[in-house]
Amino acid sequence: MPINITLIEPFFTGSHAAWATEYAQHSEHNVDILSLSGNYWKWRMHGGAVTLARKLLASDALPDLLLVTDMLDLTTFLALTRHKTARLPVAIYFHENQLCYPWSPKDRDILQKREHHYGFINYSSALAADLVVFNSTYHYTAFFDELPRFLKQFPDPNELGTVATIQAKSYVLPLGLNLQKFDRPEFQQVRQDDPDPAPLILWNHRWEYDKNPEEFFQALFRLDEQGLDFRVAILGKHFRQQYPIFETARKTLGDKVVHYGYVEDFAHYAQWLHRADIIPITSRQEFFGASLVEALYCGCYPVLPKRLTYPELLPYETYPDIFYQNFDDLVEKLAGALLSIETIRQKCFRHCVEQYSWQNMASVYDSIFDAV
Repeated sequence: MPINITLIEPFFTGSHAAWATEYAQHSEHNVDILSLSGNYWKWRMHGGAVTLARKLLASDALPDLLLVTDMLDLTTFLALTRHKTARLPVAIYFHENQLCYPWSPKDRDILQKREHHYGFINYSSALAADLVVFNSTYHYTAFFDELPRFLKQFPDPNELGTVATIQAKSYVLPLGLNLQKFDRPEFQQVRQDDPDPAPLILWNHRWEYDKNPEEFFQALFRLDEQGLDFRVAILGKHFRQQYPIFETARKTLGDKVVHYGYVEDFAHYAQWLHRADIIPITSRQEFFGASLVEALYCGCYPVLPKRLTYPELLPYETYPDIFYQNFDDLVEKLAGALLSIETIRQKCFRHCVEQYSWQNMASVYDSIFDAV
């Protein structure tokens, strides 16, 4: 029997927005989304709960379950809506967490030694929820490895016993993705119709510190110096902070850059993914890897660091050749892929990620949230 779920997302953009809307579309339950725009992520974690509490109280929503994400200060939200939510079960879905997130050393919160507050919001929200859900086993493990260290920095009582309390109600539930939307014949035909025979390298991530664009582009500069032939499509979204390495890459690589900037139109985005040959990953942080999964589904060959969630998405024991150990190894593996591009183009990793399609994941989500 369908239940009524109110899904609360304070940072409704990118993969967060896609996850929420696509689950609502594919679920057997009635999923109503309550959200704020995806801007000012720090203020969303601080003040989003106040605005969203006001919105919930003003609505006619009578949910059986609250499903919130890690961007919500759940304790503040529940306090402000206690007359309406006191008896409601709550599940919190962790797309990322601020205990393990790699902060830029230039961030003003780092410089003023006040970054721990965001991790504490994640901690207290997990403690307040009835079910805590992580999007990968790596994410689950990283969170519970870091949480005791995080709490030990505070004076007594630092409540270390709550680590076990949270872990006992935690679960791993991978991200669901609408992968079938990439299957249109006109998208798949792009690779065959591409007039440029040069290998195409793809960047389809946010233009942010945690994605480590410096190492990505330094590797491409090295390949360029070696005289290797390739092109690069630089996709992905960037926010207020600018990273000079992108403009440097545009000037240094010149005609090798065949696209530069965010692609608003999905059809255009899908065509670039189908056209691309190689996706090197250099991220400092990745708790799941939605942009990588999309690229793999569309036929890209991955070159991955042996860390974070990547050996979980593509098991290292099965595919050791796609993993690199350090920067020099990254450059060597990329050079090898470029020089053997016809062989690389015959390899396919689509079967490794098809399981994350909503056609497979929606019923799993439904049964877990129904049980809460």
